[in-house]
Amino acid sequence: MVKQQLEKWIIRMTRTMNLRGKFVLLYGLIVFIPTVLLAVGAGYLALHSARANYMLTIEEAVRQSAQSIAFKKQSYDLLATRTATDGELISRLSRDYTNMFETLETVQYVDRSFENTARYLPGIEDFRIYHANPTLVQDGGLLWKPDLSGPEVKAWFDRTIASPDALTWSNAANDKRKLVVTQKILNKYGESYGIVYLLLDYNDVFAEPFNNPFRGAGELYIVDENNKRIIASSEPGEIGDLLEGSTLQRYWDEPDAAESAVGGKLLIKTELNSGWTVAALVHLDQMEVQSRRIFLLVGAGLAFFLILSTFLIMTVLKNIVWRIRKLGTRMTDISQGDFEVTVKNRDRDELGELELLFNDMSGRLGKLVEEITQANLKEREQSFKALQAQINPHFIYNSLSLVRWRAMDMQDKTQVRIIDAMTTFYRLALNNRDNVTRIREEIEHLKAYVEIQQLRYPDRVTVEWLAEPDVMELYTIKLLLQPIVENCYLHGNIMKTPDAVIRIIVFRLDDYVHFEIHDNGKGIPPEALEQIRKGRYAGTKNGFGMNNIRERLKLYFGAEARFEIDSAENEWTVVSIRIPACEDRPERIRGEEG
Repeated sequence: MVKQQLEKWIIRMTRTMNLRGKFVLLYGLIVFIPTVLLAVGAGYLALHSARANYMLTIEEAVRQSAQSIAFKKQSYDLLATRTATDGELISRLSRDYTNMFETLETVQYVDRSFENTARYLPGIEDFRIYHANPTLVQDGGLLWKPDLSGPEVKAWFDRTIASPDALTWSNAANDKRKLVVTQKILNKYGESYGIVYLLLDYNDVFAEPFNNPFRGAGELYIVDENNKRIIASSEPGEIGDLLEGSTLQRYWDEPDAAESAVGGKLLIKTELNSGWTVAALVHLDQMEVQSRRIFLLVGAGLAFFLILSTFLIMTVLKNIVWRIRKLGTRMTDISQGDFEVTVKNRDRDELGELELLFNDMSGRLGKLVEEITQANLKEREQSFKALQAQINPHFIYNSLSLVRWRAMDMQDKTQVRIIDAMTTFYRLALNNRDNVTRIREEIEHLKAYVEIQQLRYPDRVTVEWLAEPDVMELYTIKLLLQPIVENCYLHGNIMKTPDAVIRIIVFRLDDYVHFEIHDNGKGIPPEALEQIRKGRYAGTKNGFGMNNIRERLKLYFGAEARFEIDSAENEWTVVSIRIPACEDRPERIRGEEG
């Protein structure tokens, strides 16, 4: 009732519109408006996804940079700590020396134990051990006394010893592109005997992660554990500067800087176990550029599709309207008594068929003018039947070809596979002119059917093919195997069987070709199996399909054909067929026709 009322309302609303207006309205409601809405929705989702992916990429890059920095720092920390905690070194720095022999022995020990330390890691330009033992010398190699190195070194040594931190990193006072790592030499009671000093080249330690970070879409910083000084930065001018007064401070002090952008930039901070903070100042304008690119691509794609579809629909509509008007003009000529008019026909669509029928009708009307009423009725009926007859395999193939073209245009490979399988399947199924085919074509038809089922029920059924190549050019009857395999899906419940398998076997033995189809579905109950074997089972289409195959085998091969079925309920089913090996096309056996 609702459907009829809706149809009446639509017809009433469009009654005054011409054909062109109806097509345009239909196009707008079905194609244009839904396409625009879908494109806007897809663009929004794509933009949201792109932004989320962009931020995930930046956060992952910051995380990886932090891991790399932490690993490098840990390597140098470990080297300094191992040196400073060497028990023999602490013992020698803490003792009093009374003669030159003992002093020389300590110098030799230090040189022998630590002369290769600077080679363990890249970027170590200088390695020293400062000590405050007044009885131990400064050898100018590894052992240094701050008293002999000048007031600046002495002041630095005193500050470092007085510092509560055992291990410190800082920028060199005279060159910010150099890094200084110091580690106090302490005994087990916390008494200081000296400092392990490493002078590092900044480029060798931090150049890689700080060289054009995030592909120019941001800056990267390392702030010390006290959040006071910038140890490293992708901006060379800010290396070694205090955090206070730097460009980073504006974003650092914002309470929600990690959640929202400030001035078009977003600060992402990662604190290392050592107390350092790796900070990334990300420029969001790169993300906006990517967002605009997505909008432009979606808009351009939408505009192109709408323009192309509008052009196509208007072109087709123009052709249809023009041909209909041409037919109308010729019909007017006929109504005025001119029965010699014809319409030129160049298209093979439904209107082309109508044009051919019109030409035929115009020729007939000259001879049957006296019976015009009856002739018109008959012609209308014939026209209707002729139009129905055009819905034939060619129409289906053409339609499938059109759908396949659209699927390829959309790069939908799964849909293309389905259409190819359907085309192969219907090419044989709809060919009603011949009931005999080669085994190769029958297998091809069956594979198309199986392909459709595999796409319909992916990864549920394993299909095994065991077909001998030398039987492929022999003849068989059409649609011999497909109904049997269809029963595996429809009645064998094969889709719900664990480790489901359908096995198709084709082989030649002596003068016969054998077909066997195995499945491990739910099988057939014994009473139903007995009725099927006798050809009297009518409980489902299963029995009807088996009877049909049995009758057609008898029709073409007579007593030489064999059809057998065996099954174990809830376990398996096997269908076996035997036909003569026919190198020539078999004909119906006389006496079996009719």
